[in-house]
Formats: sequence, structure tokens, C-alpha cells
Amino acid sequence: MLHFELVTPERLVRSEEVYMVTVPGTEGDFGVLEGHAPLMSTIRDGDLLVQRSAGAVPETIAIRGGFAEVNAKGLTVLAEHAG
Repeated sequence: MLHFELVTPERLVRSEEVYMVTVPGTEGDFGVLEGHAPLMSTIRDGDLLVQRSAGAVPETIAIRGGFAEVNAKGLTVLAEHAG
């Protein structure tokens, strides 16, 4: 499982183990699974798609601007606004 955190300047919105997250990157959407190579990307306004398990219907979380970082600990999305 992938450790996923969604953070805004106001609060920690999510911190959970998920199967996959699709992020709206400024150069196109990208999916992150457990074991993804390290990556840093700016994100555009759009929807995060969070799949809790393989084949599950993704949950949609609207976000505005920010950054996404993938490292050995998982995926952290630092969004200007979420919800």
C-alpha cells in the first residue's frame, strides 16, 4: 500500500494507506503506486483521484495549486486548497 498525505496551509486533510493516487500535474496527470520512483512536481487545479484498493471506484478530491512529492515514505500533496 501507498502512504498518502494531503496537506493544506490550514490542516492535514488526509493521512492514510491507499492503493493508488492520480495527481493533476502541471505537465499532465500522473498515477502513483507503492514503490514509485522519487518525484517532485507542481500541480494544477484539478481533481486528485484516490483508489483505496485495486479496482475500487476512485474518490475525487478537488484541489487548487501546490506541489506533489513522492519519496520512500510515500506521496505527499501540498495543496493551496482542498475540498
